[in-house]
Amino acid sequence: MRLDDEQQSSNVEDRRGQRGGFRVPMGRRGGGGIGLGTIVILGVMWLVFGINPLEILGGNFAPQTQQQIPQTQQQPGTKADNDELGQFASKVLTTTERTWTKIFQQNGRTYEPPRMVLFSGFVQSACGAAQSAMGPFYCPLDKKVYLDLSFFKDMQGRLGAGGDFAYAYVIAHEVGHHVQNLLGIAEKVTRARQQASQSEGNQLSVRMELQADCLAGVWARDNKDILEQGDIEEGLNAANAIGDDRLQKQSQGYVVPDSFTHGSSAQRVQWFRRGIETGDMRQCDTFG
Repeated sequence: MRLDDEQQSSNVEDRRGQRGGFRVPMGRRGGGGIGLGTIVILGVMWLVFGINPLEILGGNFAPQTQQQIPQTQQQPGTKADNDELGQFASKVLTTTERTWTKIFQQNGRTYEPPRMVLFSGFVQSACGAAQSAMGPFYCPLDKKVYLDLSFFKDMQGRLGAGGDFAYAYVIAHEVGHHVQNLLGIAEKVTRARQQASQSEGNQLSVRMELQADCLAGVWARDNKDILEQGDIEEGLNAANAIGDDRLQKQSQGYVVPDSFTHGSSAQRVQWFRRGIETGDMRQCDTFG
């Protein structure tokens, strides 16, 4: 990607290096305090069973963008590494702001950009507390994208999905969830999931994630002038690498389709490609 001429976004909060206790706020519907022992149990549930602890802590308002990615002990990069990646992420956010401001204007709407929070280790969000091992996520309650830059190293090392455009795709996907939130799609899906069975709720989550992939493709098409040879292939490779079937096969040796929450590798590639080829958000109706 050619980002040298891009300005860094002003909508970035840099919380890297902050220290403090790992406190978990109570869920929105009440409940008792959660101690350290509960946090350890939730961590085990995440690693072994693929259960997102944010869904337990935050009820139905927890972010639905977590990946069941095999975990490794993440080591923070050097300050120089983080600064370079931080500038990169900020510039990518700028490109999403330009794209969605234009598209919203074309549809008679006003785009409200999200803020992106860069953190290391763990972070507090309006949707609850999160650790970097859970991956990037979008919180609809505070309209912020949360990103630990060490995730990019995990993409390259563990998933074989490195490259600047692959990393940009991750950011564009999370911004896609913000677009869904602004359009009211996220609220409707949340309500539907409250009344659905576990299997039906998973299917709704899959449709949400695939739509965010398609919206990321719309962003890519709008920024084709800054793409370089091989960038699209990097993005498609990343979409393929984080499909539920591939991640389940890698982590537990077998695949359980009913438990998918993000879609198969083939589905993620298909919808990301549709967004790239059409550049039309109206073609991203995964609920139709």
